[in-house]
Amino acid sequence: MKNLKSRIAAMNFLEFAVWGAYLTSMGNYLGKAGMGAEIAWFYAIQGIVSIFMPTIMGIIADKFIQPQRLLGICHLLAGAGMVGLFLLGEGSATPDKTLFIAVYAFSVSFYMPTLALSNTAAFVMLKENGYDTVKDFPPIRVLGTVGFIATMWFVNCAVFADDVWFTLGDNAAKFQYTHFQFLVSGVLSLVLFAYCFTMPQCKLVAKESQSIWETLGFTAFRLFKTKRMALFFIFSMFLGMSLQVTNGFATPFLTHFQGLSEFADTFAANNATLLVSISQVAEALCILLIPFFLKRYGIKTVMLIAMFAWVGRFGFLGLGDPGFPGVILFILSCLVYGVAFDFFNVSGGLFVDQECDAKVRASAQGLFMLMTNGLGATIGTLIAGQVVNHYCSWQEVVINGKTTSLLIGEWSTPWFIFAAYALVVAVSFMLVFKDSKQSRTA
Repeated sequence: MKNLKSRIAAMNFLEFAVWGAYLTSMGNYLGKAGMGAEIAWFYAIQGIVSIFMPTIMGIIADKFIQPQRLLGICHLLAGAGMVGLFLLGEGSATPDKTLFIAVYAFSVSFYMPTLALSNTAAFVMLKENGYDTVKDFPPIRVLGTVGFIATMWFVNCAVFADDVWFTLGDNAAKFQYTHFQFLVSGVLSLVLFAYCFTMPQCKLVAKESQSIWETLGFTAFRLFKTKRMALFFIFSMFLGMSLQVTNGFATPFLTHFQGLSEFADTFAANNATLLVSISQVAEALCILLIPFFLKRYGIKTVMLIAMFAWVGRFGFLGLGDPGFPGVILFILSCLVYGVAFDFFNVSGGLFVDQECDAKVRASAQGLFMLMTNGLGATIGTLIAGQVVNHYCSWQEVVINGKTTSLLIGEWSTPWFIFAAYALVVAVSFMLVFKDSKQSRTA
């Protein structure tokens, strides 16, 4: 079909643009809205729903509704929830906490399954039209990261002023600090809802009857009988505990420097979302390095590189500051994130694909996501929230005659604690996990 790859690329662009609008900037708004102590829970909710919602939606997409249509329906509901968050924020500077969390949980419950559904729809459409997914999908997927970056830049630079809906500059409330970031996400979700129903059909394929146990993918848990795979999944959970920490706390950390006179006017303190977006740029570039490293060094070395990169990610944040040369350490933290994230997530998925029998390969991928983005990210985010809240607190600060809330405290200690945790995981993995030549790609 003509322009199919371009159309799928546009779908991926919107898919991740929806997420980029609020994922890394939400913490700043929550602090100002009186929900700073619950930041960790907002990110943990994403992990909690990732434990069961992708599986449920996957079953529906397999048996009842074409994946591209289910993708659209999920975005309709997720987008409605995001618009609802905007309206709650519009009605009050400090919206009802319980209602706000409930609407947020509803929205992400339908967004998180779309990460898998968008891949499923793309793979089916490419295969049905004679394309090679291994060759043709990676450039398409990179457009998703571009979309994520695009909305990060937009909410960083766009501001709401009393006389106009939005403009670009620094003379009013930036979207990255306000509820307008949820409106951006919601509108894009609704656009993607409509767009999905223009995509080519992904015909449902009749499959052999399976037990509930098999349908839900629980057969993959048999992989724990193999010591090597059990260790891999356990360490995947331990490393997954690092995944959402900087998404939740990096921007409040950078923004708190506005309350320190020597750093109040620095670029990093006033453009936290834009600076953090360097992480996503590095992520897009590091994907290209994975095949070489896996072929040359194997999964153990690649995973170790990722683990030590997490040490650097946290350590550089603890050592840096928005001034010069301290800001260079912030930039280095963003650059190593590409290695930390990609070498773990993408390489881990390839390892599972190589090591597992074709009959349980899909379920094994689901188990990998469960251990990392489900259990690992949820547990890690909640613990990280307790650590940050112990050393830091939201305080009212007057900046340029206006009162604002900043998460102020002894930030270096939490970052060093997270770095030390990542180091312990890396050393433990190095000592107990055994590599093999079979784990290297051809």
